[in-house]
Amino acid sequence: MSWATLVISVVLALPASAVEDPWYTQGNFEPTRRLEFTVVNTLDFDRVNAPVVIKRTDFPVPDVHEMWVTVVDPELPPYEGPSEELLVVQGGHQLRAEQNGHAVYHQMDDLDKDGIWDELFFQTDIEANAEKTIYVYLGQNIRGWNEHYTHANIGSYARHLMPFWESENVGWKIWFANAVDVYAKRKPMLMSNRLYMENLDGYGVSAIDRDLGSDIPRVAGSFGGGAICLFENPDEPDAVSLPRFTPTQGALPFRSNWNAGQLSDTRYAYEVVVNGPVRSMIRIRGFNWDSGNGFYEYVQDYAVYAKQSYTTSRVEFTTFSPRVEGVRPCAGIRKKPEEELFILEDGLLISAGPEEIRDPENIDDREAQRVEFIGTALIVRDEYEPEYQLVASRSGNHTFRIIAPRDNTYEFLLSSAWSEGAVYNNEKDFIDYIRMTRQEYENPVEVRFVRKQNKANQ
Repeated sequence: MSWATLVISVVLALPASAVEDPWYTQGNFEPTRRLEFTVVNTLDFDRVNAPVVIKRTDFPVPDVHEMWVTVVDPELPPYEGPSEELLVVQGGHQLRAEQNGHAVYHQMDDLDKDGIWDELFFQTDIEANAEKTIYVYLGQNIRGWNEHYTHANIGSYARHLMPFWESENVGWKIWFANAVDVYAKRKPMLMSNRLYMENLDGYGVSAIDRDLGSDIPRVAGSFGGGAICLFENPDEPDAVSLPRFTPTQGALPFRSNWNAGQLSDTRYAYEVVVNGPVRSMIRIRGFNWDSGNGFYEYVQDYAVYAKQSYTTSRVEFTTFSPRVEGVRPCAGIRKKPEEELFILEDGLLISAGPEEIRDPENIDDREAQRVEFIGTALIVRDEYEPEYQLVASRSGNHTFRIIAPRDNTYEFLLSSAWSEGAVYNNEKDFIDYIRMTRQEYENPVEVRFVRKQNKANQ
């Protein structure tokens, strides 16, 4: 599901003479079974908050309840234990004093919603060209509150059901069906629940609390902070088809950015797949998309990660029936209206510049807020053979044509930042972050299962 899908390989057990890490304990939790994994960073720079995924199909004990799994980094300093005051507030599920490592926030995510977990997910720091040991301890352990660093939900927003997904620095939401809005924060926080529960205008939310930030790009008819499309006419290389601009929608008696009726035109369904604490996912299903040159339906997943300023997306066309030859899917972002920076490298593009932020409804005479730097980036892996194409229509957009595998599935990554944010708030830092992220995206950390251990046998 995620770009951090791992290479899992079984290796021979270490010699009996190898030095063992001491066993982890937490309060009266004294496990007697553990699984040892080696996490590998093949890049020549340190990785921070690197996503790690172990699929259940590659997990040595697939039939295990989530409350029987504790992920431990033996290199991290143990928690000294809570004060009596904290215990009164947090109760019996509060983490207790640890020895020999520290428990890592993790998730056991059921992605296909069949009631069985599919992926064990966590994040870790790992030095350049290095390996580190991670233990998964087995045994009932109900302690350990999870601080949330990501959030995803479906909210009713101005009578319109919309998906929201965010990390602490930046968030995304969908107002116009297939193109994402971006909202950025001035201080790290989760706040989309306030947007949809309190009905806060994304452009005016700073009037409530300046730290909450603002919507930062205008979408309208463009690709906004990211969108999918199809190139259906090789003779018109910059002509694109989008699911919300169809011949049916064009037949409306008025100009609209919306689709027509849900029976006659493209329709959408939204689902929360995972809601934190360290990874959150939204699923979008697009049905009944008739572009005039073909009929399509798709499933698109967006995921966000703790302490990161990007979202990854996986698109699967469940129906791909073009009526013309040479149709290729694509991903794209809107070209900044005052673009001062444009970088195009293999599978990577960045558009940045100053931008005026103002509610597009123009409800009063408030002056627009001018932001000196807003950057948006798109990354597509080499395996999809991305080919750049400028789309001059619909306000101007930077896109990549994509060669999807036979199952018509592909992935991409989106990122945004602004000059008023806590991180990547200038051109250099944003460029450095995106170039580093591209390398990590192309080279997910590797995980090797080493062995099972039983403390009673040692």
